[in-house]
Amino acid sequence: MLAETICSAVSAAGLGIAAVTAYRKRFLTATRIAAYALVPVGLVLTGVVKWVSDIAFKPSVWLGFGLLGVAWLLFMITRAVERRGGGSRKERRAAARAARGEAVEPAASAPSLGAGSSPEAARTRGKQGKQSGSAGTGEDFSDIEAILKKHGI
Repeated sequence: MLAETICSAVSAAGLGIAAVTAYRKRFLTATRIAAYALVPVGLVLTGVVKWVSDIAFKPSVWLGFGLLGVAWLLFMITRAVERRGGGSRKERRAAARAARGEAVEPAASAPSLGAGSSPEAARTRGKQGKQSGSAGTGEDFSDIEAILKKHGI
């Protein structure tokens, strides 16, 4: 009964403020205030206020909300632990094996063919390179390969 009285008083005050605002020729604002002022009375007439007040004053309902909060907290904690790399030993070992098992493609360390070249042209260039004795390109990539191996890539 008290909640209904409070809602009625809030609506009456809001409608009064809307009337004063309309008197000042601010009709759009007055209409918006009147709409907000009618919401509490509408909630009382639909029975929502009684339902909410019944929920708010029952200890069993608050216990239920508390349990839902604890469940939500536990879900969030487990998600945070999973994101940080926690989990079981089996999961960590499986992830480590999968990381080690991913091999780099064998030809990945070879220099690219360049834009618009065909494999046949690359073969002929490779034969010419062997004949001319250009061993310098292999040394350039050996440094890069050493760095990649150092980092486990």
